[in-house]
Amino acid sequence: MKQIFLSVMVMVLAATSSFAGNNPVKVSASKVNWKAFKVTGSHEGYVSVKNGSLDFNGEILTGGSIVMDMNSISCTDLSGSGKTKLEGHLKSEDFFGVAKFPEAKLDIKRVISRGKAGEYKIVANLTIKNTTKEIKFDAMVAGGKATANIKIDRTDFDVRYGSGSFFDSLGDNTIYDEFDMVVNLVY
Repeated sequence: MKQIFLSVMVMVLAATSSFAGNNPVKVSASKVNWKAFKVTGSHEGYVSVKNGSLDFNGEILTGGSIVMDMNSISCTDLSGSGKTKLEGHLKSEDFFGVAKFPEAKLDIKRVISRGKAGEYKIVANLTIKNTTKEIKFDAMVAGGKATANIKIDRTDFDVRYGSGSFFDSLGDNTIYDEFDMVVNLVY
């Protein structure tokens, strides 16, 4: 009887502390989607997660970070030469300069509960092109998955190509400063 009780207690402790500590992100199952907007439409794609981890105290998120592989930036709404041309342009100095800045990083600085299990307000540092800015966003973390919808002003990170905030007379060639990132992590 004592052996059964100990076995049950071990299983309960394992279940309640399954997320405790540092949990590596499953890179092959995680992805960061992006969507950027211009006067004449939008483009979207993804960036691969290179590595990362989420930190927990029990089942409560306490921190973490992810590193994105900027060389993997991909466009999913185009095909053929249009896709190749846009991906090359996004990797160039006009946009993310991946030869010089191959990684972007998101470091969680503070986690604030939204009052419901798994719902958080996150304060993080985002680093793109060696420029770090504080950002805030809501996240849902539950069942081995973390998701967040983040709006980023690219000009904060010296990505100014086609920005109406910095260049005049762009007309239909204007690219809006803000773009969306949807972070989907599996841990």
